[in-house]
Amino acid sequence: MITKNRQSNDTISRMAKVAFPDKQVTEIKELTEGMCNVTYSIAFSDGSESILKVAAKDRSGNTSNEVNLMRAEVTAMKLVAEKCSFKVADVQYYDTSNTICDGNYFFMEKLEGDNFHFVKEKMSEEEISAIGKELGRISRELSTIQNPDFGFLGEDTRYDSLYAFVKQMLTNLISDAERRNVDILYDGRTLLDQLEKEESAFREVKKASLVHWDMWEGNVFVKDGHVSGIIDWERAMWGEPFMDDRFRMHNRDKYFLEGFGQTSFSEDELKRLRWYDIILYLTMMIEVFYREFEDKGQYFWAREMLEKVV
Repeated sequence: MITKNRQSNDTISRMAKVAFPDKQVTEIKELTEGMCNVTYSIAFSDGSESILKVAAKDRSGNTSNEVNLMRAEVTAMKLVAEKCSFKVADVQYYDTSNTICDGNYFFMEKLEGDNFHFVKEKMSEEEISAIGKELGRISRELSTIQNPDFGFLGEDTRYDSLYAFVKQMLTNLISDAERRNVDILYDGRTLLDQLEKEESAFREVKKASLVHWDMWEGNVFVKDGHVSGIIDWERAMWGEPFMDDRFRMHNRDKYFLEGFGQTSFSEDELKRLRWYDIILYLTMMIEVFYREFEDKGQYFWAREMLEKVV
């Protein structure tokens, strides 16, 4: 995968020595679950562990909506740690100098618990519902972190309306698809015209909230029946809470909505939810070709979802 900027054990040991001068590395293990940046689990002789995340060395594997992903992630994690009651990993060291490593990187605390995606099958319906409700409350709490303008956390460009931001996201995706000749089923101009006709549906959202955007089960850690942490904040943005993955057509379950405190939606809200569905499924189709995935299964799944919402 083109965005996986793997490093040698020697380089990683040198990175760790700068971040933790009093510690000795005893084990380095790549964590293979992520679909973008490369991540390692680092064990030290004192028994402690840290997670190392290394960014790609260039933007060739990123779509236009993926801007300064590591900066976005670190910024979001620090904001949440300061303002929210739920757990995110502490950022222990962040380096953008590119002196030891040819990509930006950071070390963070290793969260306790298990990845929800991998243990869900073994959990009872009662446990799953409790986690779902907790994630809803987390999403609601996240929405209390607000900003006057909209935009990606990783860049300085801001939009004075939610509609302007969403239109830019869609425009970027259409351009990305054209650049790599990705078949997105629909004419880009037609999609933009449809969005313009529903511009009024976005007007009621006056302030931007912090949005994780990708809070699917693989980015949730659980322990003792509770959420023990949320990871992968690299796509964080100033947007509307409904933009998160938990609100997507394939993922919108009653437990999460109960926890969030909203189980039904107005006509305008349903219109916005539909556009956020379209943007996610287009993203999942297009990134297959930018990341150079060998398996194109994600493209065909997202294409099927797109057909359902369009």
